[in-house]
Amino acid sequence: MQRRVIFDNKALPYLLLAPQVAVTLIFFIWPAAQALWQSVHLQDAFGLRSQFVGLENFEAVLSDPNYLETVKTTIVFSVSVTVLSLGSALGLAVLADSKIRAAAAYKTLLIWPYALAPAVAAVLWMFIFNPDIGILGRALNSLGYAWDYRLNDGQAMTMVILAASWKQVSYNFIFFLAGLQAIPRSVLEAASIDGAGAVRRFWTITFPLLSPTTFFLLVVDVVYAFFETFGTIHALTHGGPGKATETLIFRVYQDGVVNHDLGGSSAQSVILMVIVIALTAIQFRFVERKVHYS
Repeated sequence: MQRRVIFDNKALPYLLLAPQVAVTLIFFIWPAAQALWQSVHLQDAFGLRSQFVGLENFEAVLSDPNYLETVKTTIVFSVSVTVLSLGSALGLAVLADSKIRAAAAYKTLLIWPYALAPAVAAVLWMFIFNPDIGILGRALNSLGYAWDYRLNDGQAMTMVILAASWKQVSYNFIFFLAGLQAIPRSVLEAASIDGAGAVRRFWTITFPLLSPTTFFLLVVDVVYAFFETFGTIHALTHGGPGKATETLIFRVYQDGVVNHDLGGSSAQSVILMVIVIALTAIQFRFVERKVHYS
């Protein structure tokens, strides 16, 4: 005989959901609706008057050579951050999962950077690599290497990629470590008895079993690189030098807040949202096929 639990208070579930629904409506749905509305209007700098212009804002954005250059910069930045943060986190998780001394201390230290805000992480990197006050920045110049990420495009891009990746490694590390610890040791021991070496065991057993975790982190890291790295870029390079590190999310801020182009900035927000949705759909459509769920 099966007993069913009955809620006498039918309003309680809705009351428990109300705070999350309110947060979603206020901070996600409402801003997205505002962006869509503003993207088809031309407004003054203070948003007091508006005129419907249809798709003119989108045409102006997509025909701007500087915007297309920003798209290229964003692709290079996002791919680099995703690959570097995933690869580094996976390597560190494999090392932390092995039987080494003080493994618990290493795991704790590797998780700590995730607690930092992106802007704070960027400031830490600035104090290390600043050519005037940074320890390593001054050391590089003293060794004869002309290091100044404020003037060199390649050095600036390298800095923001490293800072953004370092911030995300901790998040990826937590999930990779949990995934490694969930793999049955008996499977790895059986492969070892059959003569498979450490490298072969990793690529034929460990990594395929980690594919659900890897796929999840791939989606998260792409979204992170597109949206959550604004604080890092703003604190470290302000999009410079010469727009060398200006990504799509930073350009939205630059055009909307600094230049007061509300319509163009909103159109860029909508385009960025469409790009990220398309990338996520492509990942689920093609990449997930190679994911093995046990």
